[in-house]
Amino acid sequence: MFNIFKKKPDPTEIKFDVVALPEIAPPVAEEAKSEAIESKSKETELSFAQRLKQGLAKTRQQLSGQLNSLFGGGKIDADTYEELETILLTADIGVAATTQLLDNLKKRVKRENLEETTALKQALKTELLAVLMPLEKPLQTSNHLPFVIMLAGVNGAGKTTTIGKLAKLFQSQGKNVLIAAGDTFRAAAREQLQVWGERNNVQVIASEGGDPAAVIFDAVNSAVAKKIDIVIADTAGRLPTQMHLMDEIKKVQRVIGKALPNAPHEILLVLDANTGQNAVSQVKAFDDALGVTGLVLSKLDGTAKGGVIAAIAEARPIPIRFIGIGEAIDDLRPFSAQAFVDALFD
Repeated sequence: MFNIFKKKPDPTEIKFDVVALPEIAPPVAEEAKSEAIESKSKETELSFAQRLKQGLAKTRQQLSGQLNSLFGGGKIDADTYEELETILLTADIGVAATTQLLDNLKKRVKRENLEETTALKQALKTELLAVLMPLEKPLQTSNHLPFVIMLAGVNGAGKTTTIGKLAKLFQSQGKNVLIAAGDTFRAAAREQLQVWGERNNVQVIASEGGDPAAVIFDAVNSAVAKKIDIVIADTAGRLPTQMHLMDEIKKVQRVIGKALPNAPHEILLVLDANTGQNAVSQVKAFDDALGVTGLVLSKLDGTAKGGVIAAIAEARPIPIRFIGIGEAIDDLRPFSAQAFVDALFD
């Protein structure tokens, strides 16, 4: 266990230099400054949009290559819908979501009197966006102090990496963070979090081989005493089929509530996008056990199965708080349905 937070300076000891106030800049200068800020913001968004498109390259190649051929021209008929169904299923969108998309698409075609397949691309994007929009709900952490986030997921889903990226994201928002290394059964996970904490000035509460519930209980109490903004509690990887192990993670959830009433305030399930339809099964199992409030879809940059987001939306419309589109520390970003759909199509 270690604490490397730096003591904040006493405001009464801070000395101020007296300097002459600069002349007020003319309005045109303020205008230029405003335009520069706006331009920089657009560049940042463009950069993220490009990285998202790169991250979804495999899924886009799987989906768009076939769609471009289908939407190249000709009349819309039964064969068109049959081929489109096959394409959507191969992109791991799932049977239920594919059926819903096709039903809505057919209604739109009839309503708007569409005849040519060239008109289907935009129509499909619109319908897919309608499916995904309910999942776009950014995480709000300012309504509790500390705000306790409990992470769950199977081994290999990317929980440890996600924790490091989340902590860095919250730090960039001016919040201080405490990590509870609740995966006491995996030394590698604990050590990785401790090293990350040392490098990034984040306190990590850990215990070698101890009771994970006790570790997280101590972490929450420490956060309350030190007025920490965010607590991120890791938990051991669990297979949804191992009911006795799922009972242990439910115990951790109850213990957090004893340390701080109404906590955890967010239960994030981390999913590996490479698992495709198996991710839907994980969502159902963990949601039934814990009442999952948010999802993190990791490793989207390495899979052609990004369409599973639509399958999740149909099965359990739980908000997707973040998606992982690369290995860089800032490649974990809040989910944007519009940006995601745009990145899926050429």
